[in-house]
Amino acid sequence: MSAAIVWFRRDLRIDDQPALQAALRTGLPVVCAFVHAPDEEAPWAPGPATRWWLHHSLLALDGELRARGAALVIRRGPTREALATLVAQTDARCVFWNRLYEPATTARDSALKQEWRANGLDAESFKAHVLFEPWEVATGAGAPYRVFTPFWRSARARLEAVDPPAVPARIPTVPGLASVPLDELRLLPKIRWDVGFLDAWKPGEAGALELLDAFIEGALADYATGRDLPDRAGTSRLSPHLHFGEISPRRIVRVLSERGLLAKAEGFVRELGWREFGHHLLFHFPRTTDHPLNPQFEDFRWAEDEGGMLAAWQRGRTGIPIVDAGMRELWTTGWMHNRVRMIVASLLTKNLRLHWLHGARWFWDTLVDADLANNTQGWQWTAGSGADAAPYFRIFNPVSQGERFDPEGRYVKRWVPELARVPAKAVHQPWTLKPVERTAIGLSSGDYPEPIVDLKASREAALAAYQRMRGR
Repeated sequence: MSAAIVWFRRDLRIDDQPALQAALRTGLPVVCAFVHAPDEEAPWAPGPATRWWLHHSLLALDGELRARGAALVIRRGPTREALATLVAQTDARCVFWNRLYEPATTARDSALKQEWRANGLDAESFKAHVLFEPWEVATGAGAPYRVFTPFWRSARARLEAVDPPAVPARIPTVPGLASVPLDELRLLPKIRWDVGFLDAWKPGEAGALELLDAFIEGALADYATGRDLPDRAGTSRLSPHLHFGEISPRRIVRVLSERGLLAKAEGFVRELGWREFGHHLLFHFPRTTDHPLNPQFEDFRWAEDEGGMLAAWQRGRTGIPIVDAGMRELWTTGWMHNRVRMIVASLLTKNLRLHWLHGARWFWDTLVDADLANNTQGWQWTAGSGADAAPYFRIFNPVSQGERFDPEGRYVKRWVPELARVPAKAVHQPWTLKPVERTAIGLSSGDYPEPIVDLKASREAALAAYQRMRGR
């Protein structure tokens, strides 16, 4: 008996699943396969937090498939050999998958498609991860956009609330295929640092849909202002679900449209646009994962890591409260509020003047939504070297940012409990407290570190380094 193979990757859902729908239309039994081949994504193979989410997402997908009469067949890579074996075992006539846009995966997928077609297989890929393919949005001259606003103006004009295909009630399959037990992939940590992750997240398609519904019923109404306040649930937190394809951006747009909220949710839809822009940039400028988009920054004189500044930043021990709160939230939950991401990134790349790749790699290992396109775009934006970048001379002041967006210090006090008794007026700069004030609230000199960098002096040094680069 012949079969149709659906090659799952980061599209771990059955709703709005073009590859699965294509397989069902053949009328053949469907084999739902996942191949674990992280080395093929080098040098950006999934980090520990990503692997944690992947374990739970695969478990959830298998449950959804089993409820419809199928199951997830897991194989180890290399991908070419694993899928060739599966094709031979099932006498498959076709292989379907949904496209990804990272440099390593696009090169591999293109080679596999050519080989399979040459061997007589029907090999097709589909759009499922983005609203617009990277080649669908271009300037009038046919070039890729490098600035977000005109990119989104062009893309937004073509945005339609398309009705995604229905979830299949039944998936005919090939029984008895061998599958690697999920635990044997060893995606979970040996030392259980993931307790906070379990409290914060529900990976899987059901969790994504629940989170979308909760966002629409709650934070969406005040999204314009609430999204910048890290002490409250003012954002959707859908980023990891989108990264793993547990929900599609098309489904999100459709749900908003069905509820008559698309216009009201314009600010949120614009954030989906930033996600699209990141994939657009990565596809057209694949070197930006490791090199600045602005070639002038190849000559920028980044500082050396002296005195363990990078480690202090990573551990949330910089002595700058909102930065430390963000880094501790990241370590505990695998996520950080977007406003705080910009603040911590600015401190690293501007005040400490450490290369943005130090931050990109740390986020890659610790974020559950570690998306190569958006991680690259975000760090290059803050460093001033990317498309539509924040000018290098725009340096976030973490004190004023904290006072503006966390005025009562609730976010800081949650993640930096050493400062729980510090008055709101001083919580973002506790070094200004007088000795008598420290004694009154029981804050000893060893409880919380002094700032590892002088914010004013380091800002001036960063601007001077920038001017030297421009002079060269």
